[in-house]
Amino acid sequence: MSPVHIGPYQLTNPLVLAPMAGVTDRPFRELCKRFGAGMVVAEMLTSDVSLWNSRKSSLRLLRADDTEPRSVQIAGGDPQMLANAAQACVALGAQIVDINMGCPAKKVCNKAAGSALMQDETLVTQILHAVVKAVDVPVTLKIRTGWDHQHRNGVCIAKIAEEAGIAALAVHGRTRVDLYKGEAEYDTIAQIKQAVTIPVFANGDITSAKKAHEVLQYTGADGLLIGRGAQGKPWIFREIWHYLQSGELLSSPSLTEIENTVLEHLNALHNFYGDFMGIKIARKHIAWYLNSFPNAKTFRTHFNQLETAQEQRFLLGEHFNLLRQQGIGEAA
Repeated sequence: MSPVHIGPYQLTNPLVLAPMAGVTDRPFRELCKRFGAGMVVAEMLTSDVSLWNSRKSSLRLLRADDTEPRSVQIAGGDPQMLANAAQACVALGAQIVDINMGCPAKKVCNKAAGSALMQDETLVTQILHAVVKAVDVPVTLKIRTGWDHQHRNGVCIAKIAEEAGIAALAVHGRTRVDLYKGEAEYDTIAQIKQAVTIPVFANGDITSAKKAHEVLQYTGADGLLIGRGAQGKPWIFREIWHYLQSGELLSSPSLTEIENTVLEHLNALHNFYGDFMGIKIARKHIAWYLNSFPNAKTFRTHFNQLETAQEQRFLLGEHFNLLRQQGIGEAA
């Protein structure tokens, strides 16, 4: 595959961790980068910078020692507020600013942000021009294929983006009304790739190395944006990149490697958030890791009742020992 560039930045490979609010925090980004993601994108920030002073938002802000290229996503519906937010992100060290026009969540769309913006192509144009003009770093855009099945205007939005100076485009293969239901469709992504010359990243339902290869072949996309497929499976980047390069499937990680990864992630969450928040946030991540193993529901119920970091670490160790005793052994 040809190297992918976003502005002056050449990605180490064309696999990008999608920004996911409440998921792609610094501990998870660093883990995915170590497992082979070519780029990772920080959690979505509101364009209202006056809200960044809260503890929750402050933890989402980029730091100078974040892995490069440092990319952060902003969301909102007002061109000037988004431009100001982009400038604030760059001041904090962002090297790439991503605009969210793909989130289907009601709390985002009800504020005329996220994928709701795709209904108003004039406003989209104003936003993209304002943000690109406001900063000297590359600006990227995340969209869906359209608002609903009767209004798949992804190609039109993509052309607007390219004309406005957007450096790269990520397209989720669903409309806003689809939310995350059903299967992603890739025909529109293929049409968008044919319509523009900027890098296009395909997104949606990429959960395995073979599926990643199929989506790239079908759409002609320059790269892949991987979101939910990485939850509880940060090694998916390693598996996909190996398959794209060699055509061979990597063996699944051993139980020992999974255990070490889970404990590493757990400790990183405790250190980053502190015990109180870290304990709560760890619950969803640990559930994702262990969801495919036996007795996952029983373990999750017990784990979610624990109130100290030490208890969480101890129970995880006990659970992995139990999995070995049950004959799970060194195969995931």
